Amino acid sequence: MILTGIGDEAGAKIDAQIKATQELGWNYIEMRFCEVPGFPKGNFHDIPDAAFDIALRKLEDAGVGVYCFGSAIANWAKKLSDPFDITSAEVKRCIPRMKRLGTKYVRIMSYKPTDEEYSIPTEVFRRIGDVTKMFLDEGIQPVHENCMNYGGMSWKHGLELIDKCPGLKWVFDTGNPIFNTDRSKQKPWTHQDAFEYWQNIREHVAHIHVKDATPNPTKHEPDYNYPGEGKAQVREILKDAFARGYDAGISIEPHVAVVFHDATVSASDEVVYSSYVKYGRQLENMIAEIKTELACADKIGPSQSK
Repeated sequence: MILTGIGDEAGAKIDAQIKATQELGWNYIEMRFCEVPGFPKGNFHDIPDAAFDIALRKLEDAGVGVYCFGSAIANWAKKLSDPFDITSAEVKRCIPRMKRLGTKYVRIMSYKPTDEEYSIPTEVFRRIGDVTKMFLDEGIQPVHENCMNYGGMSWKHGLELIDKCPGLKWVFDTGNPIFNTDRSKQKPWTHQDAFEYWQNIREHVAHIHVKDATPNPTKHEPDYNYPGEGKAQVREILKDAFARGYDAGISIEPHVAVVFHDATVSASDEVVYSSYVKYGRQLENMIAEIKTELACADKIGPSQSK
């Protein structure tokens, strides 16, 4: 199992991201946005080559690897009506940088859904199928995140996307079902159940994002919490994952100090950094507790534990 985190949640600057990773004693980072001296912040596949070179040298000097690349490919800011050239260009920028980093996984999405469920999502499948093949042909594994996108509309949509896009795997975000409605059901849509989504997608999961949240009916966004303190059933999901032998990546995406897609939420650099480290420590403690529980249950045995 590899513990990592979406670095820009510890701070925009690459130095802060590396420092937080090292303070936690982790060897990997999940790179999404970063800022290096002399250049503005940007996604790792969008920053200029000179900025990428600086970031790469800093990571190499620190001995920190990039486990997963949090790309903006087909994310919630993109619409299916946008030219596919936008998507393919991001993929083409992404691949050589991932190869230089030695990164195996790339997070992708499946475009912002319309107000109504896509009645004939053929174009979604065609585009994401093409993206999946482009990466797989280069030895890179794309993992789709259940967020504000087609695959995130319900676990049924997620399974359909996997079925239509051979080779695609999943990065399951524990907190995203809290604010996503289940569009596989009739209106009025109710919010998804995180554990239900997990149970139906878990066979295809290659990476996990840990986010916890509590619904807040007074605003669009939920209230984000430290792991185990919200309604995303983080402990239950991780316990089930470990019991089934999961040993791949687990990445924190706290949102407790700032929310990546909400510019109205702000905090000082110090608060952002310290909350990230605290989040990582709390997750480590939770994982240790879960593994102890599972080990004790295994020693007792099913017949004695009743």
